[in-house]
This record gives sequence, C-alpha cells and structure tokens, in this order.
Amino acid sequence: MHTKSLTELAQGLRSGEFSSVELTQHFLKRIKQYHDLNTYITVTEEIALQNAIAADARLASGQGAALTGIPMAQKDIFCTLDIKTSCGSKMLDNFIAPYNATVVEKFNQAGAVLLGKLNMDEFAMGSSNETSYYGAVKNPWNINTVPGGSSGGSGAAVASRLASCATGTDTGGSIRQPAAHCGITGLKPTYGRVSRYGMIAYASSLDQGGPMARSAEDAAILLQTMAGFDPKDSTSVDLSVPDYSAGLNNSLAGLKIGLPKEFFSTDLNSDMAATLKTAINEYRKLGAEIKEVSMPNLKLAIPAYYVIAPAECSANLSRFDGVRFGYRCENPVDLTDLYTRSRGEGFGKEVKRRILMGTYALSTGYYDAYYVKAQKIRRLISDDFKNALTEVDVIMGPVTPTPAFGIGEKIADPIEMYLSDIYTIAINLAGLPALSIPAGFINDLPVGLQIIGNYFTEDRLLNIAHQYQQVTDWHQHTPKGFE
Repeated sequence: MHTKSLTELAQGLRSGEFSSVELTQHFLKRIKQYHDLNTYITVTEEIALQNAIAADARLASGQGAALTGIPMAQKDIFCTLDIKTSCGSKMLDNFIAPYNATVVEKFNQAGAVLLGKLNMDEFAMGSSNETSYYGAVKNPWNINTVPGGSSGGSGAAVASRLASCATGTDTGGSIRQPAAHCGITGLKPTYGRVSRYGMIAYASSLDQGGPMARSAEDAAILLQTMAGFDPKDSTSVDLSVPDYSAGLNNSLAGLKIGLPKEFFSTDLNSDMAATLKTAINEYRKLGAEIKEVSMPNLKLAIPAYYVIAPAECSANLSRFDGVRFGYRCENPVDLTDLYTRSRGEGFGKEVKRRILMGTYALSTGYYDAYYVKAQKIRRLISDDFKNALTEVDVIMGPVTPTPAFGIGEKIADPIEMYLSDIYTIAINLAGLPALSIPAGFINDLPVGLQIIGNYFTEDRLLNIAHQYQQVTDWHQHTPKGFE
C-alpha cells in the first residue's frame, strides 16, 4: 500500500480495497520498523487510529474529500492541538500546542490522518537536519549522508514511504533541498499563498509552508488543501485558489525556459551540470524553447540572506525567554540569570549563532550598514528575476551544488554549510514559487531539478513538473530496503 500515489490510495479507500484503519496501521508498522532513520519526533499512533476510524465512517457516508483517510505527517514546526510541537529544539521540548496551525486545521477538515510530527533542523535553521535537538535524520538512499534541511524529516519520511506525503517549510530552500537529496517532489509556494498562522516563525518575510510528496500530481492535491487566504495571517494574500490538478496534462509546446548563466558557472559540480542538462533536454523534446538568461545580482544572495534571516530570527526568538512557555533553567538566582541560562541551555549552537548575527546587524550603528543595505540588495535580486521572467516563462537550474553530503562533513564549518543554499535562497528573497523534482542520480544519490516561476503560478509549475514525470521515472525510484 505504501507504494501507491495519493490518487491510487484515494481510489483504494473508496473502492473498499482497504480501509483507512488498515492503511494507517500499515504506515505505523513501517515507522516502527525503520525508526533508525530518526524521521519522527512524535508518533501520534492513538490519534492516527482515531482519525482513521472517523475517516472510514466519513467515506462510508459518501462525504469524503480527496485526502480523507490518507495517512500523512506534519513538520514539527506547525502547532498541533494537544500534541508536542518542538521545532526540533530543547527550548520547546515540553511545549504542548494549545491550538492548531491553519495548515493543520485544513488537513483535519479534509479528513487526513495524522501519523505524527517530523524531525527538523532546530527552529528551521540548517541545511542538513543535523542541528535538531533530537539528533540527525538519515537519508534513506545512504544512511551515512544527510537528507537536507530543514525539512529533512519530511523528505526522508516520504522517500522511505514512512508517510504518504508531508508538509514542509521553506525559508531559504528548506523544502527544495530535502526534496532534491531524498528524490521526491517539493514545492515552495509564492510567499503569502499558504497561511503562516501557527507555523513557528524563523524569518517572517521568508518563511513559507508547502507540500512534499512523491510526484507533482500528489503535490497538486496537497497544495489544493493547503493554499488559500487566512484572515489570521496578515501576510496571507487574498487571491482565489485555482484547481491545481486541472492543468497537469497541458502541453508544454512553446514553453520558454531560462537557464541563468550564473547557475551553470564553473562553480557547479560537473556531474551535477551534466545530469541537469540531460533533464532539461527532455523539456526540449516536449516542445520547450531553451534560452540563456543573466541575473547578475544572484551572487549577492547569500550575504543578503544571512543578514536578513538572522535579523528576523533574532526578533522572533526573543519570545523564548524561560518565562511564558518552553524551557526554563533550574533555580535561577535572579531575572537576568533566568533569561541567560534558559536561552543559553535551551537553544542549540546554530540557533545561538544566528541570533547573535541578527542582533549585531540590528544594533545601533550597524542597522543601516547591514540590514538596510541587505534589503536594498534584496530588491535588486527581485528585479533580476522580474526582468528574466519577462523573457521566459520559467527558470530552471540546480537545487544544490552537489548530491547529499556525509553526516558530519560540514557541520563544523558554518560558511561551507551556508553555501549549500546558493541556488535556493534568492527565490525566498524574491518571494517567488519554486519546486524541486527528481532528475537523476549521481553515485546512487538523487539529484533535484529546480523550476522557478512567476508569482502565483504554482499551477503552471506543477504542470511543467508533471509533464516531465510522464516521460521519466526518477520520481518512482525507492531507496533500496524501503520498497
């Protein structure tokens, strides 16, 4: 059952081939069998079975929706009522959320079954899923390599079929990188398309939730549930939600694809470049036109991002002080000691590093020199994309510089780790939608192709990804031992 797509699972549930309870028990058994991957922080077995019983009753009455009875999992950054929501941090190890995030509520209303909460880099800060308080997640394609971050638990769980699908969040590539390293499809929607209410904030102007699934077809079904205006979220955009599945089979004849010369420079691994060019050539066969474009400010994306994101994280994480909720140190001698030790003991090394960088950038005398200048660069990067997308319909390129690297290989060198984001963070700075789809293998490790579109063109991106997946089978591969 775990090998079926969401559409196939929905058909099986409706035809009576299996029940939601049977399907849920099947996934729960696999989660226990492959727990060494460390994909889950919390497994909600009792709640999952209750959800499944309710879903079966709903299906029997003929009232089920597309996801009714489907077992899925949530990244542990989304608040879930009466369930631990840790954000991968010791700071929130004891936090039981008093409400549901909008995304969680939408899946509940659709009748989806919650298997549990997935492991992640602490407060979504990382590119490898090694900064989690609960330990590193292992990549099912090679357990000695990282799954990518911060949604590494989501990527590894979907790839190893420990969930039919999952949610992720993307601040600088945190859906697309795990999707690329784990050989699945991951979509970062346009900023504002999916509600951020109840999604614990890292960098508020960059964070965006999105779907992670085996295929573009499955991702379209998930996004249909996730997307939409939310009055509880001031950054949510009040636009109608299209039918994301309706145009999946549209022809790609005449599609104009832009290849940024900055993406395909000598800095890109030669094997990666060759694999991606083979994938892009499939689009030429499907009737697309390929054109080189230039975005000269892309080289400034990493320095701009690593000023803006830490600055926003410094402000957002100031609420975790040991007073209202979360971790509190033992026997503080005074208020200063309470703040200092609670934050010092509750946050991990990478989170503290980014808080300090952000606080420095926002401090008196440095705000204009760093934060304001970074925001100006952000506009230049956004303009580069705007100009390029007047010449072409979409932009394609790598997701990551290399396939998945070894666990522990980069964790001691923050700069080297930050460079893992070189092809993804510019899209977050511009607020554009982008997705990663499986496009081949290098040394038995998956490679992702990134497709970037204009604002609110997720339906077109899914169509472009789906058409590629109709003529290739990379998205159907399963890691050895997890079939």
